[in-house]
Amino acid sequence: MGPITRPPRPTGSPAMSPLPPGLDDRSAAIFRELVETYVQTGEPVGSRTLSRRLPQALSPATIRNVMADLEDAGLLFAPHTSAGRLPTERGLRLFVDGLLQFGALPEEERDAIAARCAAGGRSLQETLGEASQMLSGLAGAAGLVVAPKREAPVRHIEFVALGTGRALVVLVTADGQVENRVIEVPLGLPPSALQQASNYLNARLSGRTLEETRGTVAEEIAANRTALDALTNQVIEAGLGTWAGGSGGSLILRGQAKLLQNLGLDHAQRVQEIQALFERLEAQETMLRLLDLAQRGEGVQIFIGAESGLFDSAGLSMVVSPFRNGAEQIVGAIGVIGPTRINYGRIIPVVDYTARVIGRLLG
Repeated sequence: MGPITRPPRPTGSPAMSPLPPGLDDRSAAIFRELVETYVQTGEPVGSRTLSRRLPQALSPATIRNVMADLEDAGLLFAPHTSAGRLPTERGLRLFVDGLLQFGALPEEERDAIAARCAAGGRSLQETLGEASQMLSGLAGAAGLVVAPKREAPVRHIEFVALGTGRALVVLVTADGQVENRVIEVPLGLPPSALQQASNYLNARLSGRTLEETRGTVAEEIAANRTALDALTNQVIEAGLGTWAGGSGGSLILRGQAKLLQNLGLDHAQRVQEIQALFERLEAQETMLRLLDLAQRGEGVQIFIGAESGLFDSAGLSMVVSPFRNGAEQIVGAIGVIGPTRINYGRIIPVVDYTARVIGRLLG
């Protein structure tokens, strides 16, 4: 695979100028160093620390004066009586939009991401789950994938016995994607019933979507227009029902424990806020909103704090990118949710490249 292209400038809120009026290049350098130090440590950053880290020789007194200006501009705040400062959400937005520096991923890392996401006989759902787990590990946060319901025409469906009371449903779509689901079947079901169910459905697929096929089959069974016995009917209904569930898609979330751990939660209230977030993420309307957010612009989107409308006071950021199918249609989104101090320079190119890899697999 070729080298990653630099993702378009992340968005997520109204565009800001690189620096507010009245702040010069020296202020920008101090502010950038402060945010990068905060991302690394998660602690308030003081003037003495910055004076040691900055390449130019600046006294702590000079840095304190600049930090005071940055605080007046709404970019920094003092969390308590400590002399250190932290970036505000507005400050983090300015940093991401105008001051963040990130480069291309090394070739070995691109190869590793591609290898982790390679289908290798896995279903699309399993591939997306692996991608989410990988992002969680790389980001030290929660990895997420929003995959809308697939409406591709079905080419083939087959039922395979797995043992007592269980069977595997193998679904092959017209675009070559393979999905595997396990269903419960009546005890003592003869193999001929599984074969009969496969033959019956394949004769009626003919390029239809699964939803269309379900409707036709339901009408035939209800009207007793089939010569199928009761056991075969049960297999068919169980197999088709496996893909039922309304018009929504699916959310794959990995690494919730990492998110809780890296937030450094000290109070039960904060834990409850994160748990409430997970509950919201699992709601259908939230999945649709996540997908809508990912489609707002090209490339990686970044939402800090309450910008996305998904987070309240939980101190979270979301980095998300859409992925496209072979027809260049946006069919899902992939990204991470983590504390506002996640390493944006590291995570943005990883999310961008992973989305591109998933898109190639779908294409």
